[in-house]
Amino acid sequence: MSLESKTALPRLIDMDDKQQEILTIFEESKALLRGHFILRSGLRSSHFFQCARVCEYMDKVERLAELMLEKLEGTEFTTVLAPAMGGLVFGQEVARQAKVRYIFAEKQDDKLVLRRGFKIEPGEKVLIVEDVITRGGRAQEAIDIVRGLEGDVTGLALLADRSAGNATFDVPVISLAEFNFPTYDPESLPRELEGVPAVKPGS
Repeated sequence: MSLESKTALPRLIDMDDKQQEILTIFEESKALLRGHFILRSGLRSSHFFQCARVCEYMDKVERLAELMLEKLEGTEFTTVLAPAMGGLVFGQEVARQAKVRYIFAEKQDDKLVLRRGFKIEPGEKVLIVEDVITRGGRAQEAIDIVRGLEGDVTGLALLADRSAGNATFDVPVISLAEFNFPTYDPESLPRELEGVPAVKPGS
């Protein structure tokens, strides 16, 4: 039996019509991959969410941003900050539709920083927009950047949350999709992943 036949695509938690639409977008753009993947966190999974594949299709990005802004109703922000690379395209589209300023943080010496003259003023209301989280380390780095400059993080908007509730933040979290599929320590792999070459596809 192939690995693909053993690992059905994950369903979204408490799926309604809009979440089914989101899952369909992911499937059509081949953003949900099956195999043996090394996640950014170091954990392993039989599924991988490759946000970049969704971002090949701007009509799909536009629709996902529309759905996100519906969920963000009542959240105040004048700036969107996206961590590079994963959050860049989606974050920019959210900012474009919301008609607010858009900036991004990028890695320097393996740490997220603001470069290129980007600034955050004290009290500025900032929405962090990220693609997908497992442990949420990069999202927390972005939050810390804003707070370090005395900005006000009013929310964390996620294209997909695959943390199964394990990633927590002290800001409101708004996610379009919450995936319920397991991750594994590399020393404790399930039988169906043993012997399958692991790949690190990037995000």
